[in-house]
Amino acid sequence: MKVGLYFGTFNPIHAGHLIIANHMAEYSDLDQVWLVVTPHNPHKKKSTLLDDHHRLQMVFLATENYTKLKPSDIEFRLPQPNYTVHTLAHLQEKFPTYEFSLIMGEDNLNSLHKWKNYEVIIQNHDIYVYPRLNSGETDPELMTHARIKHINAPILELSSTFIRDSIKEGKNVRPLLPGNVWEYVEHNLFYTK
Repeated sequence: MKVGLYFGTFNPIHAGHLIIANHMAEYSDLDQVWLVVTPHNPHKKKSTLLDDHHRLQMVFLATENYTKLKPSDIEFRLPQPNYTVHTLAHLQEKFPTYEFSLIMGEDNLNSLHKWKNYEVIIQNHDIYVYPRLNSGETDPELMTHARIKHINAPILELSSTFIRDSIKEGKNVRPLLPGNVWEYVEHNLFYTK
């Protein structure tokens, strides 16, 4: 089974995340996409990041009607701070018959060379890349690397920061969130302060 890992804080998960994840599941050779909720780094100021379990619950709610999309809390149980290379090694050990790949925007591909042991990642895992506006210059060697799979997904410029700021300002962002996620956010009064 080929599984794409889509990492994020998902604070909150929004329509853009779902569109990208579903596009990868439907229009690539991936069998499933796991939305991996990144835990709160205990060494960083909390700021607007909701507790891990609330963000995981929102991802669960958002994906419950998609058979190929799965929420994942795998990083919650790994030592912090955690690195993608460690998560991949842990998953490969736990699911030896699965083939894990990364899903990222072009903007993240541009900074891949700064990741811990990125050479190990790119040597052992495919990376599915979706387009972003203003993603900057990508290393030509990375653009043509055999492990990099460019997927012509919709270009979406929607951010969780924009949604949080809009909620704080009293704006109606209901169309930007899956319905049950909107209800969860509204019920819990998230991002209002």
